[in-house]
Amino acid sequence: MSKPLSTSALAKLRGIPGKELFSQLEACGFIQRKGNEWVLLPAGEKAGGQYVDHTKYGKYITWPDDLSLQCADKTPNSPSAQKLVTATIIGKAFNLSANRMNSILSELGWINKALKGWTITPSGASAGGEQKEDFRSGIPYVVWPNAITENKALKTTISEVQGESASEEAKPETNDCSNFRDKFEAKLRTTDGHYVRSKAEMLIDNWLYMAEIVHAYERKLPIEEEVYCDFYIPTGKVYIEYWGYENDSKYLHRKAQKQAIYARYGFKLIELEDADVQNLDDVLPRLLLKHGVQSY
Repeated sequence: MSKPLSTSALAKLRGIPGKELFSQLEACGFIQRKGNEWVLLPAGEKAGGQYVDHTKYGKYITWPDDLSLQCADKTPNSPSAQKLVTATIIGKAFNLSANRMNSILSELGWINKALKGWTITPSGASAGGEQKEDFRSGIPYVVWPNAITENKALKTTISEVQGESASEEAKPETNDCSNFRDKFEAKLRTTDGHYVRSKAEMLIDNWLYMAEIVHAYERKLPIEEEVYCDFYIPTGKVYIEYWGYENDSKYLHRKAQKQAIYARYGFKLIELEDADVQNLDDVLPRLLLKHGVQSY
């Protein structure tokens, strides 16, 4: 005979975080959040859920210890029914802690750090994430479809963070972007050791370094398309593009494509031209501040 357990006790028995089990129960239609409480639904009662009134802990829901949650996996393509997992579960798939996993999701621009917890961004929602809130503390967190572990952008970023070579699937394909990068080899060494492709990029990189702003050069955008920015600033999640070669028709076409991609995904973008590069001390602090990045 099965033993009735509270949701927290059942989660502990199954070795998963409590909020993960609550998400699964919600996905199955067993419970629903109303105000600050979880309400037991008819499907939950049918599955064996029941209310218990405890003299010390008050009213809560218990479940059979052999409760089946197969309903969470019946229709993987349905957002309301697919299994949703937390950063803790995703991290286990890559041998990473929950904190490290959230940092990677943040770097991808999928979540933002709140005063406590994490909030989802439009890019995160597009990747399948859903905003949740701890029913006791009210701390926000984000859950993800189980298939997120196969997301190309996520896998590529994790491989880079872990110092591993990208898989064949994640390697750049031959396109206008890669041809351009091959044509203009990065030979100029900046103050912080980056090798860049033009004097203008060297000036920008040196300015960011002297301003003590952490930045990456030619960071791949966290999207399926093979697109690389000129510079990426993790603080503020800001991208910088320097537009040169304005007399080259192929370059202008590539520029228009990249601008459209930045707009489509809602990325924060700073665009610089030759006149701006000659006056970085006035231009960059003002543009960075618009995105919450302070210099000097």
